[in-house]
Amino acid sequence: MKKDFGVKPYLFPMPAYMIGTYNEDDTVDVMMMAWGGICAGDMVALNLEEEHKTVANLKARGAFTLAMPGRDTLEVSDFLGIASANKMPDKFERTGLHAVKSSRVDAPVIEEYPVTLECTVEKMEDEPYGLRVLGRIVNVMADEKVLDEQGRIDAGKIDTFLFDQMRSGYYAVGEKIGQAWHSGAGLMKK
Repeated sequence: MKKDFGVKPYLFPMPAYMIGTYNEDDTVDVMMMAWGGICAGDMVALNLEEEHKTVANLKARGAFTLAMPGRDTLEVSDFLGIASANKMPDKFERTGLHAVKSSRVDAPVIEEYPVTLECTVEKMEDEPYGLRVLGRIVNVMADEKVLDEQGRIDAGKIDTFLFDQMRSGYYAVGEKIGQAWHSGAGLMKK
């Protein structure tokens, strides 16, 4: 038997991504977000609420970074999701994280996050359900510690976590359990 829950944003897994932008005074702003992801081969879609400081920064700078946090940054990443830069202008400084300016876009790269997408803002759509930001990926950078022997990004080495909207939890990611476009191939023969 199944239980009805009505209309809820219950989908799992949800990503835990870190959006990096610069404020008007060139200080770093980072926020955690979960409502977004890849929407084309070179595009990401972010669903945000208009009142975020990050949204003002996206409009002013036209660029952002989107990073995957590792478990080692869970505490500071969660803090960056609950603290508002509108009310706490020094929130990034409180974390002890380190940022460098991207050489490709007008946005910060947070050194402690192992994988970062450097993006330009392509379109901002104000919809009844919120603001949708479409960003073009201009580069992906990864720390050598998350690369495999062939120099490719190894998702297991990122040691990232996912967000659980249903119980407000974070869950670790890492173990590979199958090969995409191969694990179910045996059923093609039936």
